[in-house]
Amino acid sequence: MPVEAIAPSPALLAVEGVTKRFAGVTALNDVSLEVRPGEILGLLGENGAGKSTLLKILSGVMPPSSGRIVFDGVEFSPHNPQDAKRHGIVTIYQELSLIPTLTVAENIFIGRAPLGRFGLVSWRRMEEDSRTIIGRVGLNLDPATPVSALSVAEQQLVEIARALSLKSRLIIMDEPTSALTETEVHRLMSIMDRLRKDGVAIMFVTHRLEEASAICDRMTVLRDGRLAGHLDREGGPIRLPKIIEKMVGRAASELYARPTQRDVAGDVRLSVRGLRTVRDPQAPHAIVLEGVDLDLKAGEILGVAGLVGSGRTELARAIFGADRIAAGTIMLDGKPIAPASPADAIELGIGLVPEDRKHQAIFAALAILTNFSIAALDRYSSVGFMAERREREALANYRKMLSIRMASPEQAIEGLSGGNQQKVILARWLARDPKVLIVDEPTRGVDVGAKAEVHQILVELAARGIAIMMISSELPEVLAVSDRIVTMRRGRITGEMPGVEATEEKLMELMALDQKQEATQ
Repeated sequence: MPVEAIAPSPALLAVEGVTKRFAGVTALNDVSLEVRPGEILGLLGENGAGKSTLLKILSGVMPPSSGRIVFDGVEFSPHNPQDAKRHGIVTIYQELSLIPTLTVAENIFIGRAPLGRFGLVSWRRMEEDSRTIIGRVGLNLDPATPVSALSVAEQQLVEIARALSLKSRLIIMDEPTSALTETEVHRLMSIMDRLRKDGVAIMFVTHRLEEASAICDRMTVLRDGRLAGHLDREGGPIRLPKIIEKMVGRAASELYARPTQRDVAGDVRLSVRGLRTVRDPQAPHAIVLEGVDLDLKAGEILGVAGLVGSGRTELARAIFGADRIAAGTIMLDGKPIAPASPADAIELGIGLVPEDRKHQAIFAALAILTNFSIAALDRYSSVGFMAERREREALANYRKMLSIRMASPEQAIEGLSGGNQQKVILARWLARDPKVLIVDEPTRGVDVGAKAEVHQILVELAARGIAIMMISSELPEVLAVSDRIVTMRRGRITGEMPGVEATEEKLMELMALDQKQEATQ
């Protein structure tokens, strides 16, 4: 007699054809997925794939432009995060939302403390209920303990306990292991498995592919805002090559056409050895560098690839003097340097185009001319007064060189497109004739046509002898312009290869390496 197949349980959450548009940009395009009771669904994708947008929609932060969401058989349209929580969906973000000065119990029941006689808070009942809830997540501590006294891993468990206290049926975890040690990760995985057995559904958003492979029952992969596909267990964990194929399966577009190999014969311009950074107690989730070694030649474009939390931006900040260095050396043209601030780095000949253009690079309400000359005021001034003619002539030269489209130098820079803003920032640094230029996510928020222009500018700058370190989350971009590529994970270099030999699959494998794997390479 044939064995009847067991039908999967009905979906707890069903996302049906959800689309989200922002001012002409489509962040999500016709995405559908299901989460069933008592399962862990991995939500995976490269940076910019649309994961964060989907989380915000499910959490009630924003509505979809179109599509339908069904939760527990009923159409679901949360107006805000509190509404989503009332329905049984709680999101735990990478940046924890606990209040350090309050106790564990107060954080768990914040805004809904149990009341006793005369409408007063029943502290005894709050602590008793908290003790029961934190026991479910394996925390053995006094609920009266201040959250500030807990480790990051313990705080993560308090967040989960708070979600359980809300009688959550679906817990969305956004990069929950990013700041945890290997032992703490295993502990969290055990808690997730226990919740799964209790019937709680979990959506696990992560860049750590080996963790997703180990714990997820199924996976949904997004790519460029679209559904790339679903992956199911077939008698064992979902293997990394299959995940990587789904994540990077698109063919490189003409925009990212691979260049022929350039002969980079320059001397080593920047050399970093054993670089370690200081952990900031005010930013417990920040990545610290763990002994980084790399060289960058004059006239070379070095691509730095890595997933969120790999330490790429932290490396740029350390070299630029923005983050404190705990150990290691930085050499510029064979001489040791120790920039204690960005001002020091600028004087030494190092420039940085930061990832967050809006908040860290431009002065939105100020004129393009001011934004251009801000890093080189000493070159456009004389005896304390601005040499405006010299300043304007310099901007005119770079405007022509970089094809910056603008109405006039007096126009506020916020009125330019993202691509033209980025060109103004590049012109700012070129005016200082830097020895090293670090560009972090150079085409983020830039339209398609401007991407190719920015890439060409970087190639031309390298041809002038400038040493360029390019950090990008877009692997096709890294492959398109890099002479050499290094990969990073958890503050460490995990691999290196010539640009012409690299592929998306090879880079993804190196970006996903854990420390044990690195030791055997």
